[in-house]
Amino acid sequence: MRPFWFYLGPAFLVSVGYMDPGNWATSLEAGSRYGYALLWVITLASLIAILMQLLAARLGVATERNLAQLIAERYPGWRAKALLTTAALAMMATDLAEFLGVAVALNMLFDIPLPVAVVLTVFDVLLILWLERFGFRWVEMTILAFVATISLGYVVELLIIQPDMAAVASHAFLPNGTISDSTALFIALGIIGATVMPHNIFLHSSQVLTRLRDTNLDKRRIYGILKWDTVGALLAAWMVNSAILITAAAAFHEQGLLITDLDQAYVTLGPLFGEAAALTFAIALLASGVASSTTATLAGQIVFEPLLGRPVNIARLRLTLRLLTMIPAVIAILLSAKPLSLLVLSQVILSMQLPFTLLPLILLVSNQSLMGEMTAPRWMVGLAWACALLIIALNLGFLFSGE
Repeated sequence: MRPFWFYLGPAFLVSVGYMDPGNWATSLEAGSRYGYALLWVITLASLIAILMQLLAARLGVATERNLAQLIAERYPGWRAKALLTTAALAMMATDLAEFLGVAVALNMLFDIPLPVAVVLTVFDVLLILWLERFGFRWVEMTILAFVATISLGYVVELLIIQPDMAAVASHAFLPNGTISDSTALFIALGIIGATVMPHNIFLHSSQVLTRLRDTNLDKRRIYGILKWDTVGALLAAWMVNSAILITAAAAFHEQGLLITDLDQAYVTLGPLFGEAAALTFAIALLASGVASSTTATLAGQIVFEPLLGRPVNIARLRLTLRLLTMIPAVIAILLSAKPLSLLVLSQVILSMQLPFTLLPLILLVSNQSLMGEMTAPRWMVGLAWACALLIIALNLGFLFSGE
């Protein structure tokens, strides 16, 4: 028997993906453009994320294999290759968001030219390799420290900016007609893609396996503990993600300012609310980028190993992904493309890929021959199907909107 706290941690590792630079980009644009009107989208996306991460944890505990391995086993041939290839493309979109966030933060804090800062982000591979030498618990604790830094940063931001809490409460849970506007729908899809991230589902199904080693606890008992881990970590992530949009709405929208880039937010916060607000913003963004970059690397390894049919050298994988996403990004930046626009676009790509991750997940957790006594209950499966169909409908609505 291990202590209760031993089983906590996988969801906190995953939770950093719910406050990564992609979330910053979508929430900043949503808040500065529409005020608090899209806050309910973050709440909806967070609830969907909690449900899907619970299913991912259940799958890992029941089968002792991760989602990528099961896709390769259960859908052999072209189907597995197609599903895992879309997941790999999603990993690259995720990686784009993470290293752009780090690069922009380095530019803000140290005035490093953006193209140079983008190249410097390649070296965060050293952090990942160094952490993994000490085992999964050290990785999780380091990520938890980053999550605490980001959370504390936004507590400070909200105390400085003092948003209208009545407006926050009225928009946090009740949908409105804002997404009938095509731009709002585009941003809403970005919020969903930035919150229900494909790589987090793969990562969570794998990370829970670290809790099955050398333990005699019943799997249902382990999953029961992991449910608390998941709900607690992702509720905290929901609050941080919401705080980003709330900050943008209070600091910029109420001042009549539309934020079109991350450095614009940084430069604008100083004169409006003091240098402490601007500095806190940049430090939290740097912590977000480094931490989420680490978890994206771990998820990339999980997907690429069954896709390639062999173990993957994580250093080589990391450097390859960085180069594949860095080169076009540097070119785009040199051509004066805005990092915020690239970040939002990357999150919309994640939303488009989501069904290719969610549908296999739902089919697998509802398969009694695979899951046994841990087969997901019918209400949970039905709710998951409804969420997946909603995401598909929103994606199709955007694609056929002609925008």
